[in-house]
Amino acid sequence: MEKEKIKILVIDDDPKVSWILSEGLGDSYDILSAKDGLEGLQMVSKARPELVLLDIKMPGMEGLEVLEKIKSMNRPTEVIMLSGHGETKNVVESIKRGASEFINKPFDVKEVELHIQSVLEKNRLKQELDHLRSELKAKSQHEELIGDCLSMLQIKAVIEQVADSELTVLIRGESGTGKEIVARMLHTLSARKNGPFVKVNCAAIPRELLEAELFGYEKGAFTGAHKTKPGRFEMANKGTIFLDEIGDMPLELQSKLLQVLEQYEFMRVGGIKTIKVDTRIVCATNRDLEKALKEGTIREDLFYRLNEVTLNLPPLRERREDIPLLIEHFLQKYTRLYNKKYHPLSSSTIELLQNFDWPGNVRQLENIIKQMVVREDEKVVLDTIKRHSADSTSPRISTDSASQMDSFSLKKRVGSAVAAEEKALITQALNKTNWNRRKAAKLLEISYRSLLYKIKEYQIGQ
Repeated sequence: MEKEKIKILVIDDDPKVSWILSEGLGDSYDILSAKDGLEGLQMVSKARPELVLLDIKMPGMEGLEVLEKIKSMNRPTEVIMLSGHGETKNVVESIKRGASEFINKPFDVKEVELHIQSVLEKNRLKQELDHLRSELKAKSQHEELIGDCLSMLQIKAVIEQVADSELTVLIRGESGTGKEIVARMLHTLSARKNGPFVKVNCAAIPRELLEAELFGYEKGAFTGAHKTKPGRFEMANKGTIFLDEIGDMPLELQSKLLQVLEQYEFMRVGGIKTIKVDTRIVCATNRDLEKALKEGTIREDLFYRLNEVTLNLPPLRERREDIPLLIEHFLQKYTRLYNKKYHPLSSSTIELLQNFDWPGNVRQLENIIKQMVVREDEKVVLDTIKRHSADSTSPRISTDSASQMDSFSLKKRVGSAVAAEEKALITQALNKTNWNRRKAAKLLEISYRSLLYKIKEYQIGQ
C-alpha cells in the first residue's frame, strides 16, 4: 500500500507561487493551495495540513494575522513564511508570532524543500519528546499509587480501562487514601494528557464564592467584579477538572454542575451568553453520599450521573500488607529530596507501623516517614506511635483486645490525639516564626487559609 503523502498548504495570492511549488514538490508532498488568508484558514481547519507555506503580503487579511490565527487553533500547524519584502521587522515579527522559518522571494524550490524537511524533522522530534514525557509522567503517577494487594491491583486495572474515555469518574475513600493521585493518573493516561489538569476543592472555597470560582463571572456581576474572569471549567477546556470533596457542594450549585455534565455548557455569573467547554470531569469525596441522598443534601439525578464509574479506595488499615512498600517508597523519595543518607527501618519498627491503625491513612504514614528522614532519627517514628498509644490518646490498634473495645470511644480518642498534635505543631511553628502566619504556613507545608482556620479552631493565642 502506497504511503500517504504529507499535506502542505500554500497560501499566496500569486497563483504562480503555488504552481511552482506544486510542480517542484508534488512528487514528494501533497500540495494544496489557497488564494487568500480566509480561504487558507478554512483549509487549515478542514484539511489539517502538516505544514503551511504562507505569504506575508496579501490583500485583505495579511500573512501575520493569518499566522496568529493558525497558531491559536486547537491543533497548531507549523508555518514557514514567504516574502518578497525581507525586512528585519517582518522576520522578527513572524518568529515572535510562532513561524518556524522565513524564506525570501524569489526562492529556489530545492531551498524550500530543505526548509520543509528541517521543520518537519524538528516537529517529529518534538512529538517524540512530548510522547516520552507523557509516558514518563504517566509512569510516575503509577509509581505514586503504591500497593500490590488485590484491592489496589483491581483499582489500577479499572483506571487503565477507563482513563482514555469520557466517562465521569467518582473516587471515594477516606481522607489521605490517595484520591488526587488517582485523579491525576486518569488524566495522564488519557488523550487529554497534554491539556490542563485543574483541581477545585469544593469544601475549601466559601459557598458564596464557589459558583464564581467554578464558572467565572462577568464584569459588574457583583461588588468587586471589576473585570470579566473565566472560571475553572474554562481553564480546564481540552483537559480535566478534578472536583474534590464534591459531597460538600451546595445544593443550589448542583443543578448547574449537572448541566455541564449533560450538555457541556454553562453561563458565567452575571452572564447572558452560553459558554461551551470540552472538559472531562473527575470527582472525589470522603462523605457517605447515600446518606446525603437520603438527607436531601445531594440531588438524586446528580448522584446517579456521577456514578458512571466509581473507584473505592480502601483505608490503609484494610491493606496492611502494602505498608512495607509504602515505607520503602517514602524513604527513597525523601532521602533523595532532602539529600539525606538512606537508613532502612528496623524490622521491629516496621512491625509497629503495620500494627498501627492509621486514622490519617497514607498521608499520615508519609508525614511520619518524612519527619524521620529529615531528622535522621528512627526514634521519631517510635515516639509518635507511643504518643498516640498513650492511655488518653489510644489509636485503633489491630489486636484482639482492641477489637473488643468500644469503637466510638476509640474514634474520639484518635480525633483528640490528632487535634492535640496539630495544635502543638502549629504553636511551635508560630513561635519559631515570631507569629508570622505566612511563614508558619510555609513551614508547616499547609495553605495560609488552612492555618488561619486551625488557629481559630484550636483558639491558639487566645
